[in-house]
Order: sequence, then structure tokens, then C-alpha cells
Amino acid sequence: QVQLVESGGGLVQAGGSLRLSCAVSGSTFSLNAIGWYRQAPGKQRELVAQSNSGASANYADSVKGRFTISRDNTKNAAYLQMNSLKPEDTAVYYCNVRGKINYYEPMNDYWGQGTQVTVSS
Repeated sequence: QVQLVESGGGLVQAGGSLRLSCAVSGSTFSLNAIGWYRQAPGKQRELVAQSNSGASANYADSVKGRFTISRDNTKNAAYLQMNSLKPEDTAVYYCNVRGKINYYEPMNDYWGQGTQVTVSS
């Protein structure tokens, strides 16, 4: 039914940039809220950024001013632009989207498979 695929992760040097993408399949899917989370080894999963359908956004203090969350409703995609990356940003990043696969289905949350981001010193 619905597929949610993340991409854009990889290895980058400190100070570099990456853009994570989260694409949701389905021509009738409509995005509502979107969010990005990350989890480092031995750490709890934490919220990085989130945005609702009204385009308001919240960011973790650790990434504020460096990361930007955005969306493309036409493409049913969510993005996370990450600039000035630091080694402490190293983690597996997960996207979460809230939406409806069609008019008749209830609102639901969908998770990406996760993508590894590694920032070297």
C-alpha cells in the first residue's frame, strides 16, 4: 500500500551539508504533519524537527539555525536540509509523516526505514 523511502544519508566531514529526503508513495496521499527524528548508538531517539500542515516548525536546540525542515505536497515528500554538520549529529535519522492515503482512510503515521548520517572530524 504505502511506501515511505528515505534517502540522502551518508558520510560527510564536519562543516559539510546533507539533504535528507522522505518520499511517500500514492497519488492520493495527502501530507499533514511531518517530522524528523534521530537516534545515536546507546541513546534515546530524539525529535530533531517537526512541521504541521500550517507550515510552522519546531527544532531541537542542538540543530536550530543549522537544519531546515520542508515539504513538497505535490511530490508527497519531506526534506531535512542539514548544514554546518557536527560529529555529534552522527545518528540514524528517521522521517515520520502523518497523512491520509486517500479521502476514505483515517489519518495515520508512517515511518521511514532510517538513513545513517555520519559526520567525521
